[in-house]
Amino acid sequence: MKSHRALKDILEGYDSLAVAFSGGVDSTLLAKAAYEVLGDKAIAITIHGNMHAGYEIEESVELAKKIGIKHIIHSVDAFTMEEFVKNDPLRCYHCKKEIFGTIKQIASEYGIDTIADGSNTDDLSDYRPGMKALKELNIVSPLMEAGLDKQTIRDISKAYHLPTWKKAAFACLATRIPTGQVITEKKLRMVEQAEVFLMSKGIVQYRVRVHEELARIEVSPHERSKFFDETFMSEVDESFKSFGFRYVSLDLSGYKKGNMNHVRKED
Repeated sequence: MKSHRALKDILEGYDSLAVAFSGGVDSTLLAKAAYEVLGDKAIAITIHGNMHAGYEIEESVELAKKIGIKHIIHSVDAFTMEEFVKNDPLRCYHCKKEIFGTIKQIASEYGIDTIADGSNTDDLSDYRPGMKALKELNIVSPLMEAGLDKQTIRDISKAYHLPTWKKAAFACLATRIPTGQVITEKKLRMVEQAEVFLMSKGIVQYRVRVHEELARIEVSPHERSKFFDETFMSEVDESFKSFGFRYVSLDLSGYKKGNMNHVRKED
């Protein structure tokens, strides 16, 4: 693939590289390609914060082992960031600035100055205030620079036999809470439990959006029919309420990327 060659050419231009590694589709391919090109001069750094589900961190560990790349996990407390808790329209900007600033510090301890993230060309069409923080910190985005979109990244990942090639797209748990609503540890853990439950039931693409005491479930359009079974609906309802939700609903429109960008705190 020409795009794959373009990515390698870009990576060959770095003496060393630290990949911000979430274990998602994009950063996994980037880590794989970086290790293939740079060997031990490439490392992967995973930030474990309150906004991340525990299983995501576990998956990142296994993926790094599969790739062979040196992997560093660093824990942070997002609740020390006032802007994160407040959850204003620039929450993502402030959070990215803090997290990638931390990644830069860790990388410098290994003598690495260049940090790469997994942004791709599809991200240019979505509302992403965090991109500004990456630019200010001089974070490079090799996948985007190589002109790779999400589908191409999946195709290359499949060729690499990476298990993430068909992994559903995910974002930090804070994106489940409408802008303007205060983020709490309780809300994040309720979302995590609810989404792990859906995953355990075979749902592939999902989001559990929080609207105060109500959980709004989004699944891919073709998975909505799974909820037409009364027994399954009751199981979902009972489980979600045991996690702390008072009301449980299914969004009839299905999952849409960036579906919370237009949602603001209810009056």
